Amino acid sequence: MRGARSAKWVASAIVVALAATACGGGDDDNGDNGSDGATGTSDGIVRIDGGEPQNPLIPADTNEALGGLVIDNLFAKLLDFDDEGQIYMVAAESVEPNEDNTVWTVTLKEGWTFHDGTPVTAESYVNAWNWAANISNNQSNSFWFADIAGYADVHPEEGDPTAEEMSGLQVVDETTFTVELTEAVTYYDYKLGYSVFTPLPESFYEDPEAFGESPVGNGPYSFVSWDHGESIELERYDDYVGEDAAQNGGIHIRAYENVEAAYTDLQAGNLDIIRQVAPRDLPVYQQDLGEDRSVAQPYNGIQTIVPVWYNWEDTPPEVLQGISMAIDRETITQTVLNGSRTPADSFVPPGVFGYQEGASGDLTTYDPERARQLVEENGGVPGDRIAIQYNADAAHQEWVEAVCNNIIDALDIECVGDPKVDFDTDLEARAANEVQSMYRGGWLADYPLNVNFLKELYASYAQTNYGRFDSPEVDELFAEGDRAGSLEETVAAYQEAEQVLWEQMPAIPLWYQNVNGGWGPNVDNVRFDSAGVPVLSEVTVSE
Repeated sequence: MRGARSAKWVASAIVVALAATACGGGDDDNGDNGSDGATGTSDGIVRIDGGEPQNPLIPADTNEALGGLVIDNLFAKLLDFDDEGQIYMVAAESVEPNEDNTVWTVTLKEGWTFHDGTPVTAESYVNAWNWAANISNNQSNSFWFADIAGYADVHPEEGDPTAEEMSGLQVVDETTFTVELTEAVTYYDYKLGYSVFTPLPESFYEDPEAFGESPVGNGPYSFVSWDHGESIELERYDDYVGEDAAQNGGIHIRAYENVEAAYTDLQAGNLDIIRQVAPRDLPVYQQDLGEDRSVAQPYNGIQTIVPVWYNWEDTPPEVLQGISMAIDRETITQTVLNGSRTPADSFVPPGVFGYQEGASGDLTTYDPERARQLVEENGGVPGDRIAIQYNADAAHQEWVEAVCNNIIDALDIECVGDPKVDFDTDLEARAANEVQSMYRGGWLADYPLNVNFLKELYASYAQTNYGRFDSPEVDELFAEGDRAGSLEETVAAYQEAEQVLWEQMPAIPLWYQNVNGGWGPNVDNVRFDSAGVPVLSEVTVSE
């Protein structure tokens, strides 16, 4: 398969990058993060920290981590990526392009069912994608279908749809469908590894609103309940035929006001897995939990601060370059974050194909004198004040304060944190264009190419572009990359586009993310993948 061959080429870059950035922890060479391989009971429940999803539990309306934690366990993707970035098939038997990458044929594995017992067919995918793309349904992930022929008919820039279905989707038979694109996309198989491309059962269309509260998927777990703001419960789907069948009885995802409270519960035996500990606990959590029940490893994620262009539109990019140079990333990551992050020098993490070491030049180098010069010579910061919006239910306050202290010292302007009570509230403010100045931006890989960290965040039409950055030059460079003749040429074109991003500064990269999590004595076989997400289907629970 062409996509698989390309993925193997990618893998070598990722392995080298991870080796160069790996930090200490409980993970061993096999990536099992210190699990002892105990079998445990197949009926035990895994309790993990989480929070309130922003939107109803529909794949096409979920593009944040808390909702994604649920969706990724309720729904099985067509394909996924291993820890070396190689594609492997999940619900698909194969995903094959034609000679010029304009038509992709998806062949499904047989025997798959939804949690209501109905069969998963090619039509289940085609109908779901058509519904998600239709502008009338207002799905936050609809732009992911923009490559498909006929998308403009169901999702016009202005006015009402002129069609109900995209012309590029055709059902061939029960287990085969084709996807015709408006132009060649060399990496379309990679995109199909995102959860937005999962199927929906016929029952969904009877009442999509009710479905969002009680979803029916095709994954290793089925939905049990959602107590808003408190918890979400899933149980093992015993008729699941995928290779990643659940090795436990279910998942209880518990919402916490902050990660400190979650860590306290983990230590008290009231929680089994914590996805990330707070800065307060970074110096001690591996000693508290032991190397065999903790993890410290890099993953394909990045932390940024993002200006909202409806308040920064008349500000020269040199001002943002100056703000970037006012931030002492090395000191903050080593002290406040206890060495658990790596200062960023690119918009793309090292474990992703297309990462360019030193892409930022000197723009991420701490230089307070140059920073002040750039800001003052280019008109200063709007209102001489920066507010960094962040969600207070995760471990952000300490580093936001440290970044602000750097900015205050170097630029002699006001800088404050703007905490929102939880991630849901934070995202709602972004979506409603209510951010005062900047917001904390975090992104983890949907697929391991630089495209995902550039186009999905900074294209003017990207629905996750909450900063509302709009650059025709950047949009055209992205389009040229998509039209390239090979995967390697696409990645190279996006590398060129990244250089323009450093000139225009749609965001200020801070550091690359690490997983610093842990688990209690009741669970084993805990592993975090290259996107920093625990692989819950593999977890076993002690008797």
